[in-house]
Amino acid sequence: MGHAAHKATRSQHRFSVTDVFSKSSHGAHAAHAMRSVSAGSAAAIDPALAAKLDEVAPLTRRAIRESARAARRKTRFMASGSFVALAGAAAGAISLSDMGAVTSVASGTSTVQQAGRTGTGSVVSRSQQRTSLGSAGQTSSGNWSLGASNSDLDVSQMSQTTISNPVVAKLVESDRNQLPSGFDPNHATGDSGNQYSFSQCTWWAYVRRQQLGLPVGSHMGDGAQWAASARKLGYWVDSTPRHVGDVIVFQRGQYGSSTVYGHVAIVEQINDDGSIATSECGATLQGKTVSRTFTADQAAQLQFIHY
Repeated sequence: MGHAAHKATRSQHRFSVTDVFSKSSHGAHAAHAMRSVSAGSAAAIDPALAAKLDEVAPLTRRAIRESARAARRKTRFMASGSFVALAGAAAGAISLSDMGAVTSVASGTSTVQQAGRTGTGSVVSRSQQRTSLGSAGQTSSGNWSLGASNSDLDVSQMSQTTISNPVVAKLVESDRNQLPSGFDPNHATGDSGNQYSFSQCTWWAYVRRQQLGLPVGSHMGDGAQWAASARKLGYWVDSTPRHVGDVIVFQRGQYGSSTVYGHVAIVEQINDDGSIATSECGATLQGKTVSRTFTADQAAQLQFIHY
């Protein structure tokens, strides 16, 4: 240090009030000068006051660091002590609450006293009036059988599809063994009302099917086109008359039908020999119907729309 005495160390320069008043070797305040002062003046600085002045004197950097370390150690010690005390208090509270719970359960028990009495006033005796549970029992054995009435089970009746049209449902039941594979009785009908001209053969076919409760389309085309249109909608179509109400489809020019439009009629009767009777209408009949009969061989040449 530029202003320090020769060969002086930092540890040798701690500030002291007594040094200020007693260690100087030069000037009026030197030690030898102070000796010339009276004894009362030499003792003017009280030792306690000197110690106090030393306490407030500026500290060195090392002293400051040591003081900070001591403060941190004290803080850690106080924090750890507080945590230990808190943990101990919590553990004690839990232990006391558990003991209280056990005590409350134990205190809730009571003794059941016999209160029942017989008509004569004597106390009921368990050994005389009741049967021990060991002597009581229950039998749970039995037999199960379908029985004669259930031995012949019709498996075909176990998986029936709900059919929206009740008339079609009855016909499907009677035709169960002849239905085409994959047939859906709930197929689209194409019905949006009678869209056919009055007294035409198609008009009558629609009216008659409605009367019988059978499905029929509103835009099936000319008479010769009905079979193809019905197949597209999902109707069952073949060359066998099966029920009253079947639509008979005549191709153009077939059995006297129009060579331009073809013709349709309705089956009204199926005879034992396979012949059929019809009901049909035309533009010249003004809404009136006529009937014709076709042999079984002739009927086999026609197409029939069922449902």
